[in-house]
Amino acid sequence: MPSIYLIDVTNRDGVQTAKLGLSKLEKTMINIYLDEMGVFQSEFGFPTTRHETYYLQANLEMVEMGILKRIRLGGWIRAIVEDVETTFRLVPKIKHLNLSISTSDQMITGKFQGRKTRKDIVRDMVEAVKAARARGAETIGVNAEDASRTDLGFLIEFALAAKEAGADRFRYCDTLGYDNPFTIYDTCRRLAEETGMPIELHCHGDLGMAVANSVAGAKGVIDGGQDAYINTTINGIGERAGNADLIAVILAVTKSKGFAEKYRLAGNIRLNLASKIANFTSYAFSVPIPINQPGVGANAFAHASGIHADGVLKDPQNYELYGYEELGRGEPIKVETGREIITGQYTGIAGFRHVMGKLDVSFEGMTQKEINDILELVRYANVETHKPLVEDELLFIARYPQIAKKLLTMTPLAYD
Repeated sequence: MPSIYLIDVTNRDGVQTAKLGLSKLEKTMINIYLDEMGVFQSEFGFPTTRHETYYLQANLEMVEMGILKRIRLGGWIRAIVEDVETTFRLVPKIKHLNLSISTSDQMITGKFQGRKTRKDIVRDMVEAVKAARARGAETIGVNAEDASRTDLGFLIEFALAAKEAGADRFRYCDTLGYDNPFTIYDTCRRLAEETGMPIELHCHGDLGMAVANSVAGAKGVIDGGQDAYINTTINGIGERAGNADLIAVILAVTKSKGFAEKYRLAGNIRLNLASKIANFTSYAFSVPIPINQPGVGANAFAHASGIHADGVLKDPQNYELYGYEELGRGEPIKVETGREIITGQYTGIAGFRHVMGKLDVSFEGMTQKEINDILELVRYANVETHKPLVEDELLFIARYPQIAKKLLTMTPLAYD
């Protein structure tokens, strides 16, 4: 039976959100948490964007080192040969790619302004797929931007051409959140049946239906006989009204009425890491988790009404579909209210030793230079984030200073 796979795009689509961004260290921590959680793939960045180069290389090294144990790391590029060539020049070890091009008549007319026709779109994509395969890409997804406003006949033609050229998956992009659960089910079932390809669902929340559309689309794909891949972002952060929220998608697939009995979520997803990954991402983006966010919001398990409180005290299942423990909630949160020593871009050695000592990090056996080097990296990381590092970030730098150095290295205009 086909399954549902999760491809998280926080480090690609999430960071494209206007007014928001992440440091390369924060993006790396998200990849680590996604790996620990059991997510199939992270779309970890833009291999043609030069300020991403060292970050992408460092994370691929982390795969080789076994720091990232299970997750695949995929890059996003435009479906043109030039982007393929740039990708393998800057990030030669990359193995997984998604190639994207607009397919709707609206985009062909309004975006390309008459410079491209449907035939040009197919030709550019096919040439890019062949170029990526020739350069050693192990898996290739082809993205139809604005697929939900694309003529279905042309969409099938486009996907079949991608398959013939060597693509592994077809990404159906509801770029403007235009679909609803009924239309996307029908379309994606037809695509799966007509193309014989696994289908990715990339849904936005402009009409508030990103999660519902993702699940309905996945159902259509599986009913059409193919594996489904749902694109998510942590906390739903994404362009405009956001993308399908990772935690909400997991809950919908595994907890909604009768769904999991037929539609299986692939991999061993550790839902008990939900609270941790949601809270880190909220802190990294400086965007609070909405109080009513499914599973991880402050009110997700809060009860005030007399009838509700009475009912949940008698049996939590009266008013809760799932337990807070399943999402890694329930432990008290420690907040310093007295003296607090934190790391920053101007931290000295005494304060640094104090902070790391509280994390049970011993510098025994290290030279003073090695200790100073780690402190220097912590300072630079604070320069990038403009906020105190969390414990896991400090531990990462102490354990993998050479990887951290690469993440913190920027060389503007180095290729000019």
